[in-house]
Amino acid sequence: MAVHGHPHPHARNRFSFRLKSRADTTARAASAERAVASSQTLGRTLAGLRFVTAFTFLWAFFDKTFGWGYATHSGKGWIDGGSPTKGFLSGVAAGPMESTFHDWAGDTWADWLFMLGLFGIGLALAGGVALRLAAVAGTALMTLMWIAEWPPARHLSDGSLSASANPLVDYHVVYAAVLILLAVFGAGRTWGLGRLWERLPFVGDRSWLR
Repeated sequence: MAVHGHPHPHARNRFSFRLKSRADTTARAASAERAVASSQTLGRTLAGLRFVTAFTFLWAFFDKTFGWGYATHSGKGWIDGGSPTKGFLSGVAAGPMESTFHDWAGDTWADWLFMLGLFGIGLALAGGVALRLAAVAGTALMTLMWIAEWPPARHLSDGSLSASANPLVDYHVVYAAVLILLAVFGAGRTWGLGRLWERLPFVGDRSWLR
C-alpha cells in the first residue's frame, strides 16, 4: 500500500512565519527609507527657506548701508551719513507708539541697534547658527515694525485711510513665524553649520544658543 507523505503542520507554520517575518522586515525597511527621504526633503526645504529669509535681511542691511538705489537712494546710505531709521520712524502715523517712534527716529543708538539686528539675524540664518537667538531677535524686531505700521488702524492720525490690507497678520507676522519655524526644526543642520555649531563647548550646555 502506497503511503503518501504530507508536510508536517509545524513545518508549514514555520515556513509561513519566515515568510511573514521577511515581509515585515521588508515593510519596515521600506518605511524607514521613506521616513529618511521625507526627513531629507523637509531639511532641504527648510534650508531653502532659511537662505531666502537670510537674503531678505542681508539685502535690507546692505541696501541701507550703501544706498544701492532701491529702498535707500544712492548717496543716502548709512555709510554716506544717512540714517537707516529716520525716514521710517519719522513717518509713523498711527498706533500707540507714534510719538515714541518719532522721538527715536534718527537716534544713533536706534540706527546701530536696527542695523546690527538686520545683519546679525541675516548672518545667523545664512550660516545656520544661533537660530533660536535669531528667532527671538527677529521676532522682537518684527513686532516693533508691526507696531510702527499698526495694521489694525483703519485711519492714520491725520484722518486719511491707512490702506491696511489685514488688521492682524501682515508680512512682519509672517517673517516672525518663519524665524520661529526655522529655529524649532533646527534648519541650520542641513546645508549649514548648525551641527558644527551645536558641538562647540560653549553652545552644547546652553540650548538657547542653538
